[in-house]
Amino acid sequence: MELLERISEELQNGNYIDVPKLTREALAQGIAPAVILSDALVAGMDVVGEKFRRDELFMPEVLIAAKAMQSAMEVLRPKLIETGVRTAGMIVLGTVKGDLHDIGKNLVGMLCEGAGYQVIDLGVDIAPERFVEAVRTHKPDIVGLSALLTTTMPRMREVIESLVEAGLRGSVKVMVGGAPVTEKFSQDIGADGYSPDATSAVEKARVLTKH
Repeated sequence: MELLERISEELQNGNYIDVPKLTREALAQGIAPAVILSDALVAGMDVVGEKFRRDELFMPEVLIAAKAMQSAMEVLRPKLIETGVRTAGMIVLGTVKGDLHDIGKNLVGMLCEGAGYQVIDLGVDIAPERFVEAVRTHKPDIVGLSALLTTTMPRMREVIESLVEAGLRGSVKVMVGGAPVTEKFSQDIGADGYSPDATSAVEKARVLTKH
C-alpha cells in the first residue's frame, strides 16, 4: 500500500514531523492499527537497524529515526490498545548499579520499541532489588541488563540471583549486553541471551519471545 510505504520511507529518513501526520492519515483511511505498526513502522525500523549494522547509517541517524518512530507511536498506541492488538512483548531495561552509562541501553530501547515491544527503561545505576520490583510489577517478557565497566559486570549476576531468590527467575528471560560483556560471561552468570550490539539485541529479543 503506497501510504504505508511512504510512512516507512519517511521513518527511515527520520522525518518526525510528517510520520505522525501520515500515521493519522492512514488511520483516517481505515487502515488497521496493527497493519500500520507491522507494515510501516516496524518494517521501517527493521531497515534502519539493518543499515546501521552495515555501517550505512550512524547512531545520530538511528536516533532521529527512533524519534520519528516514537512520535508515530504516540498517535498509534491508543488505537492499538482500543483494538486489543498484542505488542511483541514487554522489556524492562536498566544499567546496573554503579554504572552510569546509558547510550547503548537507550539505543537498544529505541530499536526494541521500533520492533513493536513495549519498553520500560529504569535508567542507570539500578540496584538488583529495583529490577526485582519492576519484574514483579510489570511482568515483562525480558529484563535487559547493561554494563559498560568491567567493575560493574558482577552486578548482572547479582540481579539474576535476586530474581531467583524472589521466585521470579522462571517467569522472565534475562538479556545482557555492554562493551566488556561476552557470550561466555552471559552463560557463566546464567543469563538467557547476550547481544554485542543494539541491532542484534532486537533479533535476540525476538528469539526469546517467540511463542
